[in-house]
Amino acid sequence: MNRLKEKYQSEVVPALTKSLNFDNKLQVPKIEKIVLNIGLGEALDNPKSLEAASTDLQTITGQKPVITKARVSVANFKLREGRSIGSKVTLRGERMWAFLDRLVNVVLPRVRDFRGISSDAFDGRGNYTLGLREQLIFPEIEYDKIDKIRGLEITIVTTAKTDDHAAALLEMLGMPFRKG
Repeated sequence: MNRLKEKYQSEVVPALTKSLNFDNKLQVPKIEKIVLNIGLGEALDNPKSLEAASTDLQTITGQKPVITKARVSVANFKLREGRSIGSKVTLRGERMWAFLDRLVNVVLPRVRDFRGISSDAFDGRGNYTLGLREQLIFPEIEYDKIDKIRGLEITIVTTAKTDDHAAALLEMLGMPFRKG
């Protein structure tokens, strides 16, 4: 069993039940899934970039990514409906806990000039989105094997009803939010 999941069950649930005044431990918010997404505007001109981004995502998560397609046509971006423009992976269960543990304890401390992550990126429904500028901060990615530095987006979906509850949950799981 993952140590972060163990920490959630043994420490976080009782602490949040008490601090948020819940009657039942099942009311405590939990993490439902983590979605990693790379949007590729350059995939329109360079189809190989989509393959490279998918390989990076697969290396980071250990799970095969899904190719995302444009839903609508946008003439200004030379984008047609149905064209492949990104890659995403949805993590649940043990893989999700293992990824979150790696993200908090290994990946984020490797970011240059790291002072913590912004606490403003909640969406109003208890979900948190974090943008990373480069995939190189993941230890699984080998510098020599990448063709281009790409950013990615990590969305942590929780069952929390409010942003405050989600922030309390993530903070207790060790998410390094910026102070002040």
